[in-house]
Amino acid sequence: MSGSDWPGTPLVSTAWLHDRLGADDLVVVDASWFLPAQNRDPWGEYLGHHIPGAVFFDIDAISDPSSGLPHMLPPAERFGAEMGSLGIAHESRIVVYDTAGLFSAPRVWWTFRTFGADRVAVLDGGLPRWRVEARPLDGGDAFRPPAFFEARLLPGAVVDAAGVEQALAKAGTQVVDARAVARFRGEAPEPRPGLRSGHMPGALNLPFDRLIEGGRLAAPESLRARFAEAGIDLDRPVITTCGSGVTAAVLSFALANLGKSDVALYDGSWAEWGGREELPVATGP
Repeated sequence: MSGSDWPGTPLVSTAWLHDRLGADDLVVVDASWFLPAQNRDPWGEYLGHHIPGAVFFDIDAISDPSSGLPHMLPPAERFGAEMGSLGIAHESRIVVYDTAGLFSAPRVWWTFRTFGADRVAVLDGGLPRWRVEARPLDGGDAFRPPAFFEARLLPGAVVDAAGVEQALAKAGTQVVDARAVARFRGEAPEPRPGLRSGHMPGALNLPFDRLIEGGRLAAPESLRARFAEAGIDLDRPVITTCGSGVTAAVLSFALANLGKSDVALYDGSWAEWGGREELPVATGP
């Protein structure tokens, strides 16, 4: 298959990927990650079974080692070196999946996009759909020859706490929280110790799982309805946030599938905001 054979959409089908496995410029990436409470080992599961040729992207390891926050974006130079060692070039065709169907893959999709990869997509239905369709699987660690990934940070893709404060203080940009309703309202404790419960005053709430149906991204008309129900105006810019920057990317990914580009992600998310006493917190709806 030609390297120009790229659909140009953030989502690709299992059939599309299956027909192109083995192409030199195509890289399949297992981006599986689990919450600590799930007590699952994504690396061990990858070694047990993965899509043929897939390399493993460790969300926790490929991060900023100087940050006290979980899996923050690494410096561009570090990301480029890590991707090069995995055999991924910035011009590669990259298809990302996870073992949940749609959970952590959008975070890695967003990371690639944030560092300048133009041809990156998420596998529709992830590994569960691939397996239900009885498509081939491999075990062990896949190897690709080293490559060169020229990482460059995309302006406006990521914001910090100050950027969120600025957005909340004036009309225009909407801050949308992907956490569960009970956590957003402060009715349930945060899973990470030491964090306050509640949300950023003025933020909107759209739990990420409302955008998923049967492990797959909901159809565009359903996505539009979910965003509208949450009070989100798709004609205005959006900053997505969550507990630690993983499921916020599901919202960002859904918006990209609706053709929306003026979307940023708050990388620190509630892991940072909820732990800084000087930042305001609201509870309730």
